[in-house]
Amino acid sequence: MIRFLNQRRVTIGLLLWFVFVFLLAYISLGRGVEKRSETGTARGSAKSNHAARPASAASESAALDSDNDGIPDAAELRSYADRDAFRRWFTQIAEMQYYHLSDQWNPAQRDCAGLVRFAWREALRRHDRLWFQRMGPGYEAVAPDTQGFKVENSPLGEKLFRADFGSFKPGDLADGKFSEFADARTLKTFNTVFLSRDRHLAQPGDLLIYYQPWVQKSPYHVMIFLGAASISPEHADDWVVYHTGASPIDKGTVKKVRLAVLDHHPDPRWRPIEGNRNFLGFYRLKVLD
Repeated sequence: MIRFLNQRRVTIGLLLWFVFVFLLAYISLGRGVEKRSETGTARGSAKSNHAARPASAASESAALDSDNDGIPDAAELRSYADRDAFRRWFTQIAEMQYYHLSDQWNPAQRDCAGLVRFAWREALRRHDRLWFQRMGPGYEAVAPDTQGFKVENSPLGEKLFRADFGSFKPGDLADGKFSEFADARTLKTFNTVFLSRDRHLAQPGDLLIYYQPWVQKSPYHVMIFLGAASISPEHADDWVVYHTGASPIDKGTVKKVRLAVLDHHPDPRWRPIEGNRNFLGFYRLKVLD
């Protein structure tokens, strides 16, 4: 009888021991599963945040205007290589209009500001074989294409020109603060910064701007500074090119001349000298500043 009771006690003890071990293992397993689930959720959340971050960052970058000049950083030429490439294309395209007007330049927009707009837009395009065919004879690949900004993938599309005051905001494109068109006054006021009246500080692609308040229809006039022209029998670095402007009876023409010649223009208001109050000075495109 005593032996039976002892055996029963041993059996019950072993049974309780197995139950205890089983419960301990079950609890440990549950905690492990829960921990792995939490880790997986955290990793999934991190991946989700990581995937969302580039899109958010890209959106913020496209709207960034770090210098508050009204032009989004994404539309400015941020590297030296891009600025140099733009200047080369811009000046060559403008200069070539003196020798042969491109069919791509809309005849209805052929005036002084129209020359700037045309050369500016075409300088930012992809210069492939089709581009050269469209533009006509005489053009050369003077530089690589700009990499940071092209019309084809620009956040502005064809609306390259700022048309109102203020720093850039995402709604500006829908609010009409950018346009495909800009007259000389708009170029000066919203798309350039004053550089100097000293020609020695000018670089190829900078603009000369004149103001004649008594000319009511178009008091502002703009020229493009070429520096050393790509086609020139003279080894000079003070060439400019400009369109004389159109009127109902005169389509105007593109002229190419040296500053040294303009200094002695028969009409003093066209002389690019500091003593001429109608000459406002040299201005730099904001995309280059």
